[in-house]
Amino acid sequence: MPGSKGPFFVSSPEQMNRFFAAAFNSGELEKLLALYEPEAGAVELSGEVSIGEDALKQHLQGLLAFRGQMVSENQYAYRVGDIALLRAKWHLVTRGEDGEPVEFEGTSSEVVRRQPDGRWLYVIDHPFGGSLA
Repeated sequence: MPGSKGPFFVSSPEQMNRFFAAAFNSGELEKLLALYEPEAGAVELSGEVSIGEDALKQHLQGLLAFRGQMVSENQYAYRVGDIALLRAKWHLVTRGEDGEPVEFEGTSSEVVRRQPDGRWLYVIDHPFGGSLA
């Protein structure tokens, strides 16, 4: 996802989920981390929130351990000033221990904020936020 100011410069909230999938598919932790504010939070499946860079690294390393290919499509982006609420459908295909394909999917909800340089970064990332009742 090359952008005018770097490979992962998200210039609108509608692009965020597509860029997240591209960063995940690269397999590079630093590309994923670059999409988050330093004190951002990621909601775990347990409902706990991992906050801050060290916790985000752990969260994202766990995700990268799946080593699959992800597609994430934005369903909506509602903006209020420099903050936006997002929802996306994502689909991840990886391989199980037996080598057979394994698929995961869900609907996320996220809050992103425009930074002083114009890029948008995650403040809150809830991978299953749109899937849970």
